[in-house]
Amino acid sequence: MKRARKIALAALLVLLLPLVLSGCLPGITVYTPEDPAGFLNGVVHGWFAPISLILELVGMEVTMFAPVNTGFTYELGFYMAVISGFGGLALCRRRHK
Repeated sequence: MKRARKIALAALLVLLLPLVLSGCLPGITVYTPEDPAGFLNGVVHGWFAPISLILELVGMEVTMFAPVNTGFTYELGFYMAVISGFGGLALCRRRHK
């Protein structure tokens, strides 16, 4: 019984987590010139770039990059997150000799 409960909880988390975190996508949040997206927003948007891409492909109006941002600092955070996220996957793979 405990194993079934753990599986149900894991499935619930897998289904609800993307829904909750979708509020962090760049196309959802409105940034103004007085309050542009900064470094930390760039990091978050970089982490969610694959999800943004999938949502764009299905026809939702979501952007991968916040158009109103602080410039270099936003872009630095965005690219750091994209590179570390995709490069981190290579570290998990086994190396075959």
